[in-house]
Amino acid sequence: MTQLPDAGPAPVAHPPVTLPSARTCPFDPPPEYAELRETCPVAPLALTVGPGDGAGWLVTGLADVRAVLSDRRFSHRNELIALPIPPPFPMTDYDPPPAAPGAFIKMDQPDHSRYRRLLTRRFTMRGVAALTPMITRLTEEYLDALAGADGPVDLVSTFAEPLTVRVMCEMLGVPEPLREPLAGHLAVLSRMHYTVEELIEACTVIAEALQELVAAKRADPGTDLLGELAADDGLTDEEVVNIAWALLGGGFDTTANMLALGTFALLAHPDQLALLRARPELADNTVEQLLRYLTISHLGASRAALEDVELNGTRIKAGDTVVLALSAANRDPGHFDAPDRLDITAEAQGHVAFGHGEHQCIGQNLARATLRTALPMLFDRFPALRLATPAEEVPLRSDMLHYGVHELLVDTGA
Repeated sequence: MTQLPDAGPAPVAHPPVTLPSARTCPFDPPPEYAELRETCPVAPLALTVGPGDGAGWLVTGLADVRAVLSDRRFSHRNELIALPIPPPFPMTDYDPPPAAPGAFIKMDQPDHSRYRRLLTRRFTMRGVAALTPMITRLTEEYLDALAGADGPVDLVSTFAEPLTVRVMCEMLGVPEPLREPLAGHLAVLSRMHYTVEELIEACTVIAEALQELVAAKRADPGTDLLGELAADDGLTDEEVVNIAWALLGGGFDTTANMLALGTFALLAHPDQLALLRARPELADNTVEQLLRYLTISHLGASRAALEDVELNGTRIKAGDTVVLALSAANRDPGHFDAPDRLDITAEAQGHVAFGHGEHQCIGQNLARATLRTALPMLFDRFPALRLATPAEEVPLRSDMLHYGVHELLVDTGA
């Protein structure tokens, strides 16, 4: 584990900033990040609501981001972290509760590892490799449907989203009747803004569907991941439900966005697409470069300091919220050559698209396997694939918790 030096006094001269959001290019993070990374890599950040005394920090350099993510003096506990963006709907007070039993993503040690160990075997490279035939089969099904479509098709709703949902549901063991309602209501919670009524409806439907599913798995576990968890007498129904919620919520939105946005990026960089077609052995590195270059976690990762810590000459006080700008870190010229250019032959090692440290995304191997399978198959099947609308008219998901495109109309040339 990387240890940061002990805290010491350091003056703050930079005025508080707000989390940058305005983009000048669909594939680049807001330009303010580059300036902050150069002039104030640990900048005071204006927070909206949450616990603590309102002090926040925005970290933009790769080394600093990796250091915080690997230091247990920074907590991921839900009840300690303030928000750098407004809450989804107006509220007079924001007092986040501790994570519910099983919701391991928002826990620290030892609870986080206790739950994560139950899942690790399924998400190792070896475990995910066993799913490759299934991912390939499902990809072929959706490509067959695309080939039979008339006129422009939306690659998001006809390919990226349904493929990702089916892959995750096949792995977990979510039956067909529950998939659409779960995906639809999880999509509501992936927005930055929704009403109280929408929140209540989404949470109610998701909870009831997962409770029904866990009850069925208790009676007949089968061989899937949720069946394995349900067969564990040491886990309560609530824990299994919340583990499933965490996995589905994290898996549906992210990989689908990377698949659609990655396709958009390659179509907008025809030289790189031509290189991928000419050298299929670059597929793995293409995925890593797209992960680094696009970084769909555009709001970053947040942590709360458990004690006073000094980070790059700046004193972070206990209780302060630290927001780690993953997209800025992945464009750090101190680590990546020509970081603002998409080059599928360049080195991408060390990127933090999946985070870093013990909270690094547990589904990263599954996401990589899906992208490494689906992207080459898409372009092999449709060598004349092209955008059906001007690139500047593609609607972007700046209003969502994860960045991407709302719609990607393409002509398959089939």
